[in-house]
Amino acid sequence: MTSMQGATVAITGGTGSFGSTMASHLLDQGVETIHILSRDEAKQDEMRKRFSDSRLRFFLGDVRDYDSVRSAFVDTDFVFHAAALKQVPSCEFFPEQAVKTNVTGSHNVIEAAARVGVRSVVCLSTDKAVYPVNAMGMSKALMEKTAQAFARNNPHSKTTVSVTRYGNVMYSRGSVIPLFVQQIQQGKPLTVTERSMTRFLMSLQESVDLVEHAFTHAEPGDLFVRKAPASTVDVLARAVASLLGVDDPEIRVIGTRHGEKLHETLLSREEMLKSSDQGDYYRVPLDARSLEYELYFEEGERDAVAVEDYTSENTDRMDVEQTKQLLLKLPEIQTLLAGVRS
Repeated sequence: MTSMQGATVAITGGTGSFGSTMASHLLDQGVETIHILSRDEAKQDEMRKRFSDSRLRFFLGDVRDYDSVRSAFVDTDFVFHAAALKQVPSCEFFPEQAVKTNVTGSHNVIEAAARVGVRSVVCLSTDKAVYPVNAMGMSKALMEKTAQAFARNNPHSKTTVSVTRYGNVMYSRGSVIPLFVQQIQQGKPLTVTERSMTRFLMSLQESVDLVEHAFTHAEPGDLFVRKAPASTVDVLARAVASLLGVDDPEIRVIGTRHGEKLHETLLSREEMLKSSDQGDYYRVPLDARSLEYELYFEEGERDAVAVEDYTSENTDRMDVEQTKQLLLKLPEIQTLLAGVRS
């Protein structure tokens, strides 16, 4: 297990929801310095003022530009790679942009980290990378393969590269909960894509915990998933409305958007077969075989037939009251309700 106290950490996409939450957590954990790499100078200025902490250093650059990435990684111990194009519809319209950021950019991050001697790189992925049906998921799946290929091709590297996969992160930028809140406050109908659509639900803090677990436990090429409950989008909409005092909201179905699935998968059946249960997490080790397949043989798994994909349909499914209790743990919801009551 690796300690991060006193370390220097670089965060790509550091001004986004994940990056800023991770930065706050790491500062509380006693890291020495955090390098924030992002391409938006306005967000950097806002974050600099909001944190007002000399341990933060800001680097203007883009993961598509190798030199700017390498400059941000000099003298760092750990790298948290959160920079990505994440919106499914926009990646459907501009898939080449998704490839440039999510695949080529991730390759730059991993190569630059290895070149300057970073100890550990954790790459943030998504349930949409499993059986991908949209450009965002496909590019994230290739990001995972890029990370695993580095581990497989560089077995003696001092840089440990691992991947974390997460489901929907509540109240992250672009998520649906702030939209529901806005619609309720404006007296508008709640718009859902499909009532029976299910999604994993986890908090930003849980996503940070998952990354820290990977930093401190990963072997090269490991994939980590945090176990998470799920709900239908209909239940989620009703739970948000109920918390804001609307018990029978008007819900309007607008239909599935470009590239959306009815249910999401965090681990495929094949990955579940190889995974180990670590309590709150699943760990899937790297398949480190070479291309010389004749050197290997596989023995069939006796219980393989009984193993299923780990999906938002077959995980713990929450009703409205359970979803409300989960939402009440979110700082944003607590602040919102405090304002309503006052």
